[in-house]
Amino acid sequence: MKRLPLGHVPLERALSKLGVATRTEARALILAGRIALGGRTVTDPELAVVPETAPLTLDGRPVVAAPPLVIALHKPRSTVTTRRDPQGRPTVYDLLGPEVGHVVPVGRLDFATTGLLLLTSDTRLADWLTDPRTGLPRSYVVTVRGRVPDDAAERLCRGLQDDGEWLQASAAEVRKVSGRESTLVLTLTEGKNREIRRLCAALGTEVSKLKRVGYGGVTLDGLAPGQWREVTPDELKLAFPAWRR
Repeated sequence: MKRLPLGHVPLERALSKLGVATRTEARALILAGRIALGGRTVTDPELAVVPETAPLTLDGRPVVAAPPLVIALHKPRSTVTTRRDPQGRPTVYDLLGPEVGHVVPVGRLDFATTGLLLLTSDTRLADWLTDPRTGLPRSYVVTVRGRVPDDAAERLCRGLQDDGEWLQASAAEVRKVSGRESTLVLTLTEGKNREIRRLCAALGTEVSKLKRVGYGGVTLDGLAPGQWREVTPDELKLAFPAWRR
């Protein structure tokens, strides 16, 4: 694969990043001769451009980056975070319905995990939100089987090595302890694969319920399972003040 100069992406991807169309739709627009760069028609979907500064037009009209659509969805259990599932299981896109345009999930919640899932039309925003260097806090309510050790919160925040990865909660609180089950509230900042389940396994217990309740400054408040709402531009600025389009 050809390495592109810093900040450059293929034209079809640039149009997707700007919210004009999906990559597939953008390729069709380019091949049909409907896209121009600096007044000259371009028909190469792989042409390298800088999305933020390229003077692009569609059918003679300037391409202007659309305000990002950001959706907060309360993902129910037993749904998958994909557009289509080969096994025929319900997907998060079934919950959004056809009236919502092209959006991509910000990370993934697995089949059994419930709670806050963000989706956006802006792939640059999605990349920024999921970049470990951004360090955004994700908060979870975790139910585990049985009684956790007295030093559970301390051990989770101290961290551990697992399968070549360093796992660590940035904050941990034990809310309830009983012989049957315990409830914890954990905050992570990197979102590694199955991190919470692996951390709890290190405590000698198993996660029975996992629910994400916050992502940066966006919370699940007011959303029942299966419901969604649009995150307003003002809320987006407050929730992620370091984000710059």
